[in-house]
Amino acid sequence: MTWHREPLVGFDLETTGTDPLSARIVTAAVVTVDGDGTVQRRTWLADPGIRIPAQATAIHGISSERAAAEGRPAGDVAAETAAALAGYWARGVPVVAYNAAFDLTLLAAELRRHGLPPLRDPAPVVDPYTIDRAIDRYRRGKRTLEAVCAEYGVVLDDAHEASADALAAVLVARAIADRHPSVAALTPSDLHARQIRWYAEWAADFQSFLRRKGEKDAVVDGTWPLRAPAAVPG
Repeated sequence: MTWHREPLVGFDLETTGTDPLSARIVTAAVVTVDGDGTVQRRTWLADPGIRIPAQATAIHGISSERAAAEGRPAGDVAAETAAALAGYWARGVPVVAYNAAFDLTLLAAELRRHGLPPLRDPAPVVDPYTIDRAIDRYRRGKRTLEAVCAEYGVVLDDAHEASADALAAVLVARAIADRHPSVAALTPSDLHARQIRWYAEWAADFQSFLRRKGEKDAVVDGTWPLRAPAAVPG
């Protein structure tokens, strides 16, 4: 049986912002999807320790007041989320994250911010964003999770709710593999290695594009799935 019909684990964060080095976790979800489609969800609500910007609340619906009243300490949430993922990786179960370089880098930054052990050997990772962009490079339109769900016929009931997005990422990964047998035929470790190369190639191309458009100092980090910063803003 190919990897996409074996158990998979979806992972998603909703956050205070769009910079993975400075944004904080607001909600986290780890969703297991068995080969028969059985779904189990584990979710966390964090108190990020800073005000949640209004534009972030408008996306995921969590206010600063609710996070402060109902959320758990951000360090505890980061540690438990990381431990859950590490447990799956230790058993060789792929973790699926849409735009994994954002979510895993942000999680790693939170761990460092709170003086916690780092993520170690985050693999195998399946990133439908990176895969879809590589294998259907010239398709027009957006590559948001909502847009890619529509492309592959996946129902996303509650966009920007962490567990819904995590489940959708798994279903999109399966749909991509169904449509593209060359992806389904790879082992999880081979697919992980391909994504490292695909992401680096995309980053180099995008950086060249930006510089041709006049941003002469543009730098696009091509590291995937986890950037390891030397320092993290406090």
